[in-house]
Amino acid sequence: QVQLVESGGGLVQAGGSLRLSCAASGRTLSNYDMGWVRQTPGKEREFVAAINWSAGSTYYADSVKGRFTISRDNAKNTVYLQMNSLEPEDTAVYYCVARQQYSGSYYFAANYDYWGQGTQVTVSS
Repeated sequence: QVQLVESGGGLVQAGGSLRLSCAASGRTLSNYDMGWVRQTPGKEREFVAAINWSAGSTYYADSVKGRFTISRDNAKNTVYLQMNSLEPEDTAVYYCVARQQYSGSYYFAANYDYWGQGTQVTVSS
């Protein structure tokens, strides 16, 4: 089992920035992928970004490419999502997710087995 705890959500104006953090525990993460998925009411969960823990390779949804950056801190077992140039369309609950590495496409939310409790991000226009 992998336990995930997110922090860092909040309210920000359009054009602003936020950084989300996700602390992981319960497993050695070297064989895991970690990422972020978001959801708004009435919509399906949407893949945002992912990182392969051992290789550091990163993957992004087209909607956030160039604005969001995913990174990890090996010593802290923590993954981050730096979100810049935020838009009202980025408003959602953001979930930290994890899975054993190479478990299918990075871009499908359903391919992640472990989920945090979620943190709300609200971008005002």
